[in-house]
Amino acid sequence: MSKVNDGAVPMVEAWRGGILESTHTGHAVICDETGQIVESWGNPQAVIFPRSSCKMIQALPLLESGAADAAGLTPRQLALSCASHEGAAIHTEAVDQWLAGLGMSEADLRCGSHDPLDRAAREGLTLAHDKPCQLHNNCSGKHAGFLTLNRHLRAGSEYVEVDHPVQRAAKAAFEETTGETSPGYGIDGCSAPNFATSVHGLARSMAAFAAARDTGDARQKAMHRLASAMAMHPEMVAGEGRACTELMRAMGGKVAIKTGAEAVFVAIIPERKMGIALKITDGGTRGSEAAIAGLLVRLGVLNANHPATLKRLNVVQKNWRGFETGTVTLAPGFAQ
Repeated sequence: MSKVNDGAVPMVEAWRGGILESTHTGHAVICDETGQIVESWGNPQAVIFPRSSCKMIQALPLLESGAADAAGLTPRQLALSCASHEGAAIHTEAVDQWLAGLGMSEADLRCGSHDPLDRAAREGLTLAHDKPCQLHNNCSGKHAGFLTLNRHLRAGSEYVEVDHPVQRAAKAAFEETTGETSPGYGIDGCSAPNFATSVHGLARSMAAFAAARDTGDARQKAMHRLASAMAMHPEMVAGEGRACTELMRAMGGKVAIKTGAEAVFVAIIPERKMGIALKITDGGTRGSEAAIAGLLVRLGVLNANHPATLKRLNVVQKNWRGFETGTVTLAPGFAQ
């Protein structure tokens, strides 16, 4: 496996005044249902942390163990277990109700607190002279899933520790679906371990989700349910104005996509039985959103002229007076 900068290629360009101002480089892989590479750019073996893009993998033990069904989780809650939500009322209330149904509360979470990304929620806290709680954490849905599995396993309360049964199960699912032994892990923003893999490994996992059917074995059923829940409830996966939500809506619930911190993006395309993984090496969201949009357009599952696409790809940049100042486009040779 290679370092993240090894072999990276230009993917997205920002132009101003007819001059190339900035370039986002990266790696991308499209896999088929066998895990083989259909197309790639950059270095498929570059090692990355998937960050939040792999939440559907981390949620597999929740379903495979029977914990989700024992708790009566709905597709909306399953989508939330894969979410990096913006802490809007629709998200925090759903997590609060989920925990209450388990006989638990916000205090049982181990994700920490941060200001909600949702403007209305943030302003509400300010006006009330209140502080955010763990429900506002963008990973609180994933952690509610961890708690659901943990209750089912009757394990200890510190479920984010790397040697805890919950995280051992998550690691096993991660290595089995990526087809690789993880070379190591880092601690994510929500305090859970995040296991490293190659871009190819992550794409291989997403292709397995894409090929999974509800008539398959326990893992395939779990994969199918999670991907379907994400595509069915895009508002729970991210939130209004966010790329994951808007692009999934633009594709009519036929594709599940998920971003991760430091410019990672994945896609699950059941109709094509294909999975995508990409990493922009500078960690910039502008680059990863343009790149995933470009790949989805290339595969024919996203309309190039849809407003959600044009918000991120072939963007005409304007200044504060409304003057056109430049464009953000795909680099020559990438996804074209």
